[in-house]
Amino acid sequence: MSEVVRLTMVSHAMTDAMAAGRFPIDEPLNALGRRQLDATVELGLIDAATCGPEKRARGTAELLGLRAEVDPALADLDCGAWRGNVLGGVPPADLAIWLTDPTQAPHGGESVVAVVDRVRTWLDAIAGRRGRLAAVTHPAVIRAAILVALDAPPKSFWRIDVAPASRTVMHLRGQAWTLRSTG
Repeated sequence: MSEVVRLTMVSHAMTDAMAAGRFPIDEPLNALGRRQLDATVELGLIDAATCGPEKRARGTAELLGLRAEVDPALADLDCGAWRGNVLGGVPPADLAIWLTDPTQAPHGGESVVAVVDRVRTWLDAIAGRRGRLAAVTHPAVIRAAILVALDAPPKSFWRIDVAPASRTVMHLRGQAWTLRSTG
């Protein structure tokens, strides 16, 4: 029997920026986000936990009762100059470039390709571990992990919907990640 890494990725719960349709800033969970965690996320036994460095990821991990080690590789996609802006406040041409060309970052932050590469490196690094791991992070990081597991092109990034306080489970057997479940 081969050893398996079971990775449960939890998307942080709702924040005020998410509720208002703004690009993320480093903010804590809002009241709805705290209630989401009370009602929806059951992780079971976990051998080790990590989380992104932002308040919303750390707060989610804490409310889940996890003693999570902060890992910068699980940081949210850097939206650069767009941080805190509403979607409608971004020049439409710049937004169109960002949503259609995964190599571009008109906001001056990270491109989708850069996030996918960062997450691929992180997945490679945890491949040497065994057991049940939890990672509390951001929808963008979870989308990137799904693309890596499916060997899907970065242009598919925006076609994956990751809800607040949702779980995505992946398994690693041998050298291949498998998407087990989402939701």
